[in-house]
Amino acid sequence: MRFERILASDAPRSVVLIRFVVGAVFLTEGVQKFLYPAELGVGRFAKIGLPNPELLGPFVGCFEIACGAAMLAGLLTRLAAVPLITIMLVALASTKVPILLNKGFWTMAHEARTDWSMLLGSVFLLIVGAGPWSLDAVLTKRIGKGG
Repeated sequence: MRFERILASDAPRSVVLIRFVVGAVFLTEGVQKFLYPAELGVGRFAKIGLPNPELLGPFVGCFEIACGAAMLAGLLTRLAAVPLITIMLVALASTKVPILLNKGFWTMAHEARTDWSMLLGSVFLLIVGAGPWSLDAVLTKRIGKGG
């Protein structure tokens, strides 16, 4: 796959709204993993039983910050979506499946609303790209002009 295909997008300008929501949520959640490690970072990862929480917490936080910022700017949007999708799949499997099994569908549905929104928003951006109001669009034009 050529680099231009990763950047190119025929999405409408309004896709910027989805980019801003997804990017802002991931960016702020990543920052909070460092501000409140006991509640949202290392401590949370240990509580839910993820391996190596002292490494995984900051690792995930860094990806959320970097990929969230990339989403906000519309920079390498499709590439940034991949780790965010992975993070959300792990979050759903590790935190929402136990709720489903122990408390039922409706409790899980309530608790998972943000997770599903971020997962589907990230998948959407992986599919359609950043749209015309993005750094991806700027790069696409530069590549098209030969530099």
